Amino acid sequence: MFEGKKQSGSGSQSGLYRVQSQSVQGTVGLQAVPGRDSRREKSLLRPLLSRLLVFFLLAILLTGCGRRERKVDRATKDGILLLGNGAEPKALDPHLVSSVGDSNILRAMFEGLVTYHPSDDSKNEPGVAERWESNPDATEWTFYLRKDAKWSNGDPVTAHDFVYSFGRLLHPEMGGPYTSMLYILKNAAKYNKGEIKSMDQVGVRAEGDHLLHCTLENPAPFFPDVVKHTTFLPVHKATIEKYGSMTDHFTKWQVPGNSVSNGAFKLTKWRINGYVQVDKNPHYWDAENVKLNAIRFFPMDNAFTEERAFRNGLLHVTYVTPSSLIGRYRKMENTPLRAETYSGTYFYRFNTTRELSGNIHFRRALSAAIDRQRIVEFVTAGGQQPAYGFTPPSEGGYQPPDRVAFDPEAAREHLRKAGFESGADVPKFVLFINTSESHKDIAVAIQDMWKTHLGIDGIEIQNQEWKVYQKTIQDLNYDVARAGWIGDYVDPDTFLSLFTTNNTNNSTGWSNPDYDRKMVEASRLFKVEERYAKLQEAEDILLDELPITPLYWYTSVYLIDPGVKNWHPLLLNNHPYKHIELRAN
Repeated sequence: MFEGKKQSGSGSQSGLYRVQSQSVQGTVGLQAVPGRDSRREKSLLRPLLSRLLVFFLLAILLTGCGRRERKVDRATKDGILLLGNGAEPKALDPHLVSSVGDSNILRAMFEGLVTYHPSDDSKNEPGVAERWESNPDATEWTFYLRKDAKWSNGDPVTAHDFVYSFGRLLHPEMGGPYTSMLYILKNAAKYNKGEIKSMDQVGVRAEGDHLLHCTLENPAPFFPDVVKHTTFLPVHKATIEKYGSMTDHFTKWQVPGNSVSNGAFKLTKWRINGYVQVDKNPHYWDAENVKLNAIRFFPMDNAFTEERAFRNGLLHVTYVTPSSLIGRYRKMENTPLRAETYSGTYFYRFNTTRELSGNIHFRRALSAAIDRQRIVEFVTAGGQQPAYGFTPPSEGGYQPPDRVAFDPEAAREHLRKAGFESGADVPKFVLFINTSESHKDIAVAIQDMWKTHLGIDGIEIQNQEWKVYQKTIQDLNYDVARAGWIGDYVDPDTFLSLFTTNNTNNSTGWSNPDYDRKMVEASRLFKVEERYAKLQEAEDILLDELPITPLYWYTSVYLIDPGVKNWHPLLLNNHPYKHIELRAN
């Protein structure tokens, strides 16, 4: 309300103060002249005082109620992008992280051989490699590195840096969560498992400083998409080994002032539970085209806190939006809300190594008792689609088998086959979630469905902070746990390879030789149609045995300030920050 008054009155502000000044002078004059009639004096003084009081009050209101400059407005002027980013980072080492939030920061700090196109998921942009090529069956790939690529300390980036980095992650003592992603390289799995002793036998070699050659286990025409992932980012050998051994975790090389990276930005601040700041890297090969001066990533576990921060002008872009507020934002004119297709699946994991969740009929009972349509319609409310398979159908034309459905009668039959006459006979178990209101809302809804359709009443929902939750899952110290998987590249392989026996992100204890065999057979097929058909056979096994149960396919639902430019809808939501620009509205 006062904003409008300030705008309408700003043109006459100097006149306002001029009237005030004249009124004060007139009042003093009236009081100083002797012999005047007191009644006449009062009659003259009264309207002048009234006018003075009105103008004085207006001045106070206009000054006190004027719109203060928001932090995002100041940041826009300064070229600093303010982003909500989920949980506190686990690490700022590309070989130790697996979450989307951590990867967001690392993609700003580091650059791989190939990088993301700003608006088209089907295209690849040159990164450290100016160009690349493969042999006819896509098993041999050669990357030609640019000669002007440098680390943030000025050192040149070479092909040897990539060989070192791949070897670091594959080292048997490293234990990175994404190690198995490099198994696409010939003999990488054998080296990681200690079956061969030399990294020289792995399918990656440097031919001079500016040529990197990769030999793969099987044909992979999508390999340039794979190497965009954070797992394939290079690290600076001298910096890593200055603060510890090659395979040490969480050493001081990740501290601002010590960190050396090769991306468009470099680490300058890390305030725990505050923010991570990266500033423009003057040594970056394409620095003249980087439009931002800095980015601040704010860890915010609570979606309502994040939404409030956006509403109060503290963020340019949120990580998520509370589902209960989506409807309200949809109704707004010029709404800041965006809901975009996102290549990811929200699902629940079952620990198949435990007696209860290891029972296939019990898993089938829990899965069939979930009304997915109700969840996306009344709980998440962000345009998500109920998942009838694990792999999103957006993955390059791939269609998952239609195997997952809400069927309460079948659910009760599976419960009986599992050995329980009713839900009252089911022993108590825990459903683990990580800190988030949305995860809690979904868990409560499913808890109610299991009670309603199966009669199971002994389900405890346990909330854990992100780092603790990750360890719980990796250690198989759970019964049932929420999970989400966002594609690492645009291909169904990034989803289905997750549940092969040796995948470091499997975390279910499930292993099926037929599934593994079909995944290997699919990897040897060069024609897309044939490979997809074989992957569908593998997914059919996954959806039959259900070490996981899919719930819905993601959308990316967030709030964005209109001053953020070149932020385009992307299936993987991996926005290349070097192209982002801020402009005042």
